[in-house]
Amino acid sequence: MTASLTPPATTNAARAAAGTARTPGKGETPDVEILDVTKRFGQVTAVDAMRLSIDQGEFYSFLGPSGCGKTTTLRMIAGFEQPTEGEILLQGVPIAGVPPYRRNVNTVFQHYALFPHMDVAQNVGYGLRQKKVDRREEKQRVGEALGLVRLSGYERRRTWEMSGGQQQRVALARALVNRPTVLLLDEPLGALDLKLRKEMQLELKALQREVGITFVYVTHDQEEALTMSDVIVVMRDGRIQQQGDPTELYERPVNRFVADFIGTSNFLATTVVEHPADSRRVVVKSESGLVLAGSLTDLEARAETGAEVTVAIRPERIEVHPVAAAGTLPSAGWTEVPGRIHQGTYLGDQTEYRVQTEQAGELIARRQNNAGAGGALGAGPGDPVIVRWHEEAGLILAG
Repeated sequence: MTASLTPPATTNAARAAAGTARTPGKGETPDVEILDVTKRFGQVTAVDAMRLSIDQGEFYSFLGPSGCGKTTTLRMIAGFEQPTEGEILLQGVPIAGVPPYRRNVNTVFQHYALFPHMDVAQNVGYGLRQKKVDRREEKQRVGEALGLVRLSGYERRRTWEMSGGQQQRVALARALVNRPTVLLLDEPLGALDLKLRKEMQLELKALQREVGITFVYVTHDQEEALTMSDVIVVMRDGRIQQQGDPTELYERPVNRFVADFIGTSNFLATTVVEHPADSRRVVVKSESGLVLAGSLTDLEARAETGAEVTVAIRPERIEVHPVAAAGTLPSAGWTEVPGRIHQGTYLGDQTEYRVQTEQAGELIARRQNNAGAGGALGAGPGDPVIVRWHEEAGLILAG
């Protein structure tokens, strides 16, 4: 028997929008509605009975491993694929059979597909010329789009003369110049180096807030999703595992997959010993006999005695202390186990310790460094330590 956990309902993130950003109103039609959509390729089900509503002016990210169905979902919104079953609506209008060029969406891919024989202005204005927009209006809108992505003055530059980050901005300007209802982004930062990718994450979010267009972003990088998103949709095997704002997913994952995919967690297999009525607090016992407590994420969920559950504990919530500290630290509500350091890794602002314990197996803990003191623990591989965490750090997951 397992505990039943219900994913929290998704809410609109409270945003202080800048520029022309839209704030979704009560009862406002969502920009995208995915209604019981299934997509099959032969015998393979890429997306399985998905139901999702994407609000106006929000930054949504589809997050999951390769093959989970996130890119297929994006391609169905764009019109490059058609659902096998179900329906997709853009601003309340069904789009079955509508070709991509007639949908008011634009897509930015990982490989930007810029025209090397055209300069920047010609690349950005390409879609406007296809729509027979007046040249004066084209020039004005191209200038506005380049201003948004901080490329004013680059109109005559050839794209092959530009850096990867600048080319990414050109691709964004080309998509934004058409004033789409929804901008779709399929791992657009994947080709950039780490430092530039982090810079572009912040720029993309700032840009989205300024223009107010709904962004639907596909990534397998959880840090990207946490950095930019109003709402993250975590997918696995074509199904939504959980959706919510970044804090909700990190602090209250509904299952082990989400807890493992969003950040890093320590997992302990346990059975329920006690779950008092009207309480989130659950007392559990591990296979080694360790008794500890944790919290259910849903106040209404019940964990029956004897049910198998998993306790997840984030590394930053676990403390590591020298053995000499035993008995000198507060004990109420804390679980404390002895162990030996297996490995210590200096990460700059933190040191990550892998500690081998008899009662809880290997635990990962992260300790904040103090002025370059390597965590100031004064212990290395093989040294005995005390590992401890407060019961508020333990998240009870079904299974």
